[in-house]
Amino acid sequence: MITTDFFTPVVDTPYEYGAIAAANSLSDVYAMGGQPFLALNIAALPDNLPTEISSEILRGGAEKAREAGVVIAGGHTVKDKEPKYGLVVIGFVHPQKIITKSGLKVGDALVLTKPLGGGVTTTALKQEKASDNDVKEAIQWMSRLNHTASELAVEFGLRGGTDVTGFGLLGHGMEMADASSISLHIEYSKLPFLSGARGYAEKGIFPGGAFDNKKHFGKSVRFSEKIDQPAQMLLFDPQTSGGLLLGVSSEKLADFEKRAKELGQPVWIIGEVRAGRGVEVKA
Repeated sequence: MITTDFFTPVVDTPYEYGAIAAANSLSDVYAMGGQPFLALNIAALPDNLPTEISSEILRGGAEKAREAGVVIAGGHTVKDKEPKYGLVVIGFVHPQKIITKSGLKVGDALVLTKPLGGGVTTTALKQEKASDNDVKEAIQWMSRLNHTASELAVEFGLRGGTDVTGFGLLGHGMEMADASSISLHIEYSKLPFLSGARGYAEKGIFPGGAFDNKKHFGKSVRFSEKIDQPAQMLLFDPQTSGGLLLGVSSEKLADFEKRAKELGQPVWIIGEVRAGRGVEVKA
């Protein structure tokens, strides 16, 4: 398999930006149950960008790739007014073990492997309204590889999953619901969020993509009356290097949770797969 992703800075520190961009690029392979092994840098950098900054971006990407056991074998750089960085990633996956958006089955538990709220937190950072602790927490999660979560999914033979990125939880959830011809039932009270996410949401600090996601996917989502507007918008919040959203059969769930704990992989059971169409979110 081969995939690519790159984007403009989501944090102020070049090294962390590079690491997050690399983790995000690698995530597409992990989301399909694959193992990345080779990557190429893609960078667009301004002429006047100091060498020490561009070097730190590339170092962040290189060290994150090394953590994943991936070799960066080169790449390509062009000039642009705003920095952009990411990777082309090549990986392997067994064709009979691939995880797809169409693999969910009625009765599966919905499992999420990273908290939500990265989009509002990084937007608050851009607006100079984010606390240092909230930014640090967001960076830690965005920099975290989905490697262990992917290995766990493969170990238990899961077939339905995706990573939660630019379309937010509900956008990617809708993609899975449509592809699998089922409905997702999500319990809001069980969703994990970054510490500052709710506060930023209440202040209306959302990236533009959140509103685009709501406009596009919102018509297929049914919310409980108890879920207010900031809470709803958090589920459309675009994530950068978000976690995996997986379907785990009820027969495997207890062992899955036990094994996740052994591996130090956080997992949250956020709902279930039912017959029907669309997505329902209850309080």
